Amino acid sequence: MRLLPRLLALSGLLLASNAAYAAEPVRVYAAASLTNALGDIAARWEQAGHPAPGLVLGASSTLARQIEAGAPADLFASADVSWMDYLDARNRIIASSRVNLLGNDLVLIVPRGHRFPITISAEFDLAGAFTGKLCTGEPGVVPVGSYAQQSLEHYGWWRPLAGRIVGTDDVRTALVFVERGECAAGIVYATDAAISDRVESLARFPPASHQAILYPFAIVKNARPDSQAFLDFLKNSPEAATVFQHYGFSLLMH
Repeated sequence: MRLLPRLLALSGLLLASNAAYAAEPVRVYAAASLTNALGDIAARWEQAGHPAPGLVLGASSTLARQIEAGAPADLFASADVSWMDYLDARNRIIASSRVNLLGNDLVLIVPRGHRFPITISAEFDLAGAFTGKLCTGEPGVVPVGSYAQQSLEHYGWWRPLAGRIVGTDDVRTALVFVERGECAAGIVYATDAAISDRVESLARFPPASHQAILYPFAIVKNARPDSQAFLDFLKNSPEAATVFQHYGFSLLMH
């Protein structure tokens, strides 16, 4: 009969342990362009009684490699499908949880007060329209840089500009370089340009000039219990939809 109290005590400890584990904050590894939106949504999630999510923000390429190496992530949000594919191929995400949640646009920016005329067409000489460097994410690695290269190649602008392109670690770094005037122009997402009063958008690249800008979200293998609930909040809640729209993202799920 003495065994029963011991079993009950052990059961209580296990339940308490599971409850504590469930209450641990969700660790979100997300593209730098989601910084402001996810920060606001995280605050709303916390107001609803959940632990504030831990946000790790940076280039999708860097974050994907960190997750591959075993970084303690629960949810991954990429700025393109290729880096989510990268983790999927290595069995690091729960494929059934994957969803393309958001879309974005690509814009050409300059420091405020330094506009120049531009026409988005193959006949326009972009390289001759300004002097100095053009900043974007590292082409072929950072998603915004890959989209930028696709658009520049589409209009025949890549080769004339190749020696003047500065590839950065993520889109927010490119934005900062243009804000400071260290780059005379930049290619970033429309959502990033919109948060800065130190840059101006000159033109939006037509969607046909680059691959669709999609933001896939997925739960990482062995994620904490609240991960699915937080992903559902991002996908389905009016609060999250309002925040994403406020920052200029297009909603693909709501």
